[in-house]
Amino acid sequence: MAETRTEALHQNAEGLDVQTPDAILSFLANAQIEAAKAVHGAIPAIAEAAELIARQLKTGGRLAYAAAGSSGLMAVADALELPGTFGIARDRIAILIAGGDEAFHTLAGGPEDDIEEAAAAVANANIGKGDCLIAISASGSTPYAVQAIGDARRRGAATIAIANNKGAPLFGEADVAILLETPPELIAGSTRMGAGTAQKIALNMLSTLTAIHLGHVHDGYMVNLTADNIKLRDRAVRMVAAITGRSRDDAARLLEESGGVVKTAILLAAGAANADAAEKILEGSGQKLRPALSAIEGSKRR
Repeated sequence: MAETRTEALHQNAEGLDVQTPDAILSFLANAQIEAAKAVHGAIPAIAEAAELIARQLKTGGRLAYAAAGSSGLMAVADALELPGTFGIARDRIAILIAGGDEAFHTLAGGPEDDIEEAAAAVANANIGKGDCLIAISASGSTPYAVQAIGDARRRGAATIAIANNKGAPLFGEADVAILLETPPELIAGSTRMGAGTAQKIALNMLSTLTAIHLGHVHDGYMVNLTADNIKLRDRAVRMVAAITGRSRDDAARLLEESGGVVKTAILLAAGAANADAAEKILEGSGQKLRPALSAIEGSKRR
């Protein structure tokens, strides 16, 4: 088997173990920064993938992530944030990770080769037409990820592949292929490092752009957040105050009237008659706050 980029040795790795601690850490930091730059070349593919995910979610589909090992942890980190940050319902997100829940305690290597487990995970999650599955694998050849994306595609789901090697088998099953061409690792094959960093950045970009398409971001504010703790409730008040120009007390009152829904509270401040009217305006604007605010302003001028 030919050596892949993710298994090769970084050009600065020779003699790494005899360097000073400060020098080693500098090499490690620079390697992470170098790996992060790989996302720039993937921007067109990430943009295409975000449109695909948004389209599936808008029509009632679900978003699934399938991966093993450290790639699986990157997937989990992204997936679990979507409900709180962007208000995407938890039942619209599926996480398929090799080894199941046990992977969060013991990240064993064997499950990543288990194609039967992958097939069962896709079937049990009922991934199919209308859904979108993202498969992530640094090598792009992890059996679990390849099986999962292949099965999802055969069942009619839209598919996205993220890998760090050119010509990865994973790409053969993808509607959109995202290549993150990261350099070899300073610790050869330790793809939790540079490759994992690039994967996390790409997933952050992908899910954030998807949320923007869905109307969950206004300026730099997460206006569809689920405010289920003290910090997030305070953030919701600050967002409403900042966007509407109202006081914090007014913002808190508007949020109470809206049932805690940030976009509805903002439209109430803009002149919507009540929460129901605000929600109807949002439906008409595709859940996007800016055109909803414009609609209210337009109605005032009539």
